Amino acid sequence: MTPVALDHQAVGAETAPTVLFGGSLGTTRAMWEPQVTALSPRLRTIAYDHRGHGRSPVPAGPYEIAEMGSDVLALLDSLGLEQVSYVGLSIGGMVGQWLATNHPERIDRLVLLTTSAYPDPSGAFAERAAIVRSAGTAEVVADAVVSRWFTAHWIDSHTQAVGALRAMIAATPAEGYAGCCEAISAFDLRDRLVKIVAPTLVIAGAQDPAMPPEHQQALAAAVTGAKLEIIEDAAHLPNIQHPETVNRMIAEHLGVEL
Repeated sequence: MTPVALDHQAVGAETAPTVLFGGSLGTTRAMWEPQVTALSPRLRTIAYDHRGHGRSPVPAGPYEIAEMGSDVLALLDSLGLEQVSYVGLSIGGMVGQWLATNHPERIDRLVLLTTSAYPDPSGAFAERAAIVRSAGTAEVVADAVVSRWFTAHWIDSHTQAVGALRAMIAATPAEGYAGCCEAISAFDLRDRLVKIVAPTLVIAGAQDPAMPPEHQQALAAAVTGAKLEIIEDAAHLPNIQHPETVNRMIAEHLGVEL
């Protein structure tokens, strides 16, 4: 398992406690801009691109969440960071779960947004991987995916932002997107969640069709002491649709004031 060097951006004082952000399938680290802006005056924020996404390398797939977690460990080692807090959304949250169960000494506090410990019992992500490899992200998944990221009224009133996010998905390399789909499809951490010792906050979007709230409810029930928050008027990317709410939740969990 050879890690890749993840592209990343650090903002904030190097002497401040560090929080690492791992994003959703089909995104770059730019999806965390509302959180980086709000939290970097108090914390050192590091947002990164998963393998196959953004400016990170695109190795041949399929990928595994364990490989993606090893990429993050290599990033932490390269930056000399022994322990960080971790905020992960969707596949980024799966990486966070893997880190917290396999390397608990590296994770101080954990925030898991719109994610799951067993996301693909139907095999839909494996099917999507095959389609993307055949036809690409722009032609096949961009419109469908962005429509699942937000509630309909938010999409109607934020056309410019939605267009930029659609372009982000469409620019994701097909191999990177497909490889991550396969990592999601093979992921099942349900029997290891009891190993998470980091204080954990789980955030759900009540109207999320990609990872419905029952996934986050199961996560919170399985992780000892975890707290569950459900944002009613939100789908898969509540950090963008409701940044102030999500920023407040993250800040409170990490013990800082905005």
